[in-house]
Amino acid sequence: MSQHTSSITSSRLEALNHWVAAVAHLTRPDHIHWCDGSEAEAAALRAQMLADGTLLELNQQTHPGCYLHRSNPSDVARVEHLTLVCTRERDDAGPNNHWLAPDEAHAKIDALFDGCMRGRTLYVIPYCMGPIDSPLSRCGVEITDSPYVVANMRIMTRMGAPALARIEREGTFVKGLHSIGELDPERRFIMHFPEELTIKSYGSGYGGNALLGKKCHALRIASWQARQEGWLAEHMLIVGVEDPRGNIHYIAAAFPSACGKTNLSMLIPPEGYRHAGWKVWTIGDDICWMHPGPDGRLYAINPEAGFFGVAPGTDHGTNPNALASIQHDTIYTNVAVTADNQPWWEGLHEGTPVTDWRGRPYDSAHGPAAHPNSRFTVAARQAPSWSPMAEHPQGVPISAIVFGGRRPSLVPLVFQARDWAHGVLVGAAMGSETTAAATGAVGVLRRDSMAMKPFCGYNYGDYFAHWLSFDRPGMKLPQMFHVNWFRKGADGKFLWPGFGENLRVLEWIIGRCTGAAGAQDTPIGLLPRASDLHSEGLALREGALDELLAVDLDGWASEVSDIGQYLDSFGTHTPARLHAERERIAAAIERARGALPHAKVAS
Repeated sequence: MSQHTSSITSSRLEALNHWVAAVAHLTRPDHIHWCDGSEAEAAALRAQMLADGTLLELNQQTHPGCYLHRSNPSDVARVEHLTLVCTRERDDAGPNNHWLAPDEAHAKIDALFDGCMRGRTLYVIPYCMGPIDSPLSRCGVEITDSPYVVANMRIMTRMGAPALARIEREGTFVKGLHSIGELDPERRFIMHFPEELTIKSYGSGYGGNALLGKKCHALRIASWQARQEGWLAEHMLIVGVEDPRGNIHYIAAAFPSACGKTNLSMLIPPEGYRHAGWKVWTIGDDICWMHPGPDGRLYAINPEAGFFGVAPGTDHGTNPNALASIQHDTIYTNVAVTADNQPWWEGLHEGTPVTDWRGRPYDSAHGPAAHPNSRFTVAARQAPSWSPMAEHPQGVPISAIVFGGRRPSLVPLVFQARDWAHGVLVGAAMGSETTAAATGAVGVLRRDSMAMKPFCGYNYGDYFAHWLSFDRPGMKLPQMFHVNWFRKGADGKFLWPGFGENLRVLEWIIGRCTGAAGAQDTPIGLLPRASDLHSEGLALREGALDELLAVDLDGWASEVSDIGQYLDSFGTHTPARLHAERERIAAAIERARGALPHAKVAS
């Protein structure tokens, strides 16, 4: 077996060298390559992938530096039912995770890894999650047999020699072992061993299953690390909102899938706001690590260096900043192409697909031209709204934390939590309602606490307790809010226009943080009155704003009861303080119901 090995001899890298040797002994690759992250290395890998068909060149006149990858049709998304958290005690993983005992898990997946890299190259990818010199960042090493993974990790992380130098200084790193295997859905697992800071992924070459720095490290393992070390690893965007006076307030926001997270992270202000001098800056679109600073505030970094975004629905009208960012130097996965070899997907209003995501001549009878989960991988700094503060080693101070979900009824456009414990309850209770088109049943609520249900690396009850632990003397915590862009009227149409107009809600949120905006007190929290929201130039039907800000106390009484049952599902791990907060709100609702004949608070 011919192998290229590193000349690294530092004693601080002894553990890494031993691990690479042990993996090579298990997987038996033909070659070993230590990635340095250089342009020359990237060019050589690209040429290799173009030669073997892993990448296809797109139109270099219209999309310079852009390439297409078509994954196996059975390997197109994250596989939650095959994603395991392997802790010694089952209770530590919690009912929110699939669990397997570590010894059994290692044996099961190592049997799959045995000899799996014969005829392939083993790539060693040292990477840093977060700015390379930030004390808030954490390092990892992914071993993979996929050059496509190497190319994506180079975009999504700070990868190569600088990361290896930091690992040498610190002597610690998260271990990630990945192989595409046979791409057999019956031989596929993504396993996490948080107590060992280890990830093992086999049988998938796609997205979060294979790019182990993303969901696996940056959320499942990092959430465990964060609890041990006293910080928060969250599924949140980070956005900076600059007012006409030049003040920038940073907001972290958590939304489940299909709730507009990427659009909000790259929001373009409405015309009137732009003319007045408002600007929105993108720090991150998906993951947020927040650490307490010496002044008691929470400071956040985006641990990622790129965007791994969903292509369908991205257009000039929905997210012009995202569309602008992916016109060059982008890896597309599972999109369609036009006759002149430009990338295409549903929702894009220019061009016509001639070849679908599988490489077949496009026929609508075969389904969408682009896979609904087709993606783009692009450096974050290519976004017109990207903020250089994304590279600030100390992070940005968070003024507000916003939770949200897709709720066609009941939940107002926006409300503010009364205090930190109330905010944690709001985040714990958040979720989205299903639609008939998707599930055959309308209004089925799926709770997704802090948008972390697929990503929390330990028991949700302990996770809630960790959030509550930040409420202590000396802390100057962000204000907490809940938004709902998706409330509908009796006609089934959305009451709120969304997209850029969401800045009006962010303006009120910032006003609440600075003491400049008014609010009305209700049993569920503090809501703006219609007069508290800037509505000049906003096209709403008569009475829509009143509907958006109404609180249905009968409906909320039922909601709070359901929240209690949900908290009970985590048993004794759910903190008593969270139960007490829910009971406080339930009592406030009952008092208000007794005082009002129609059980409704109007704005």
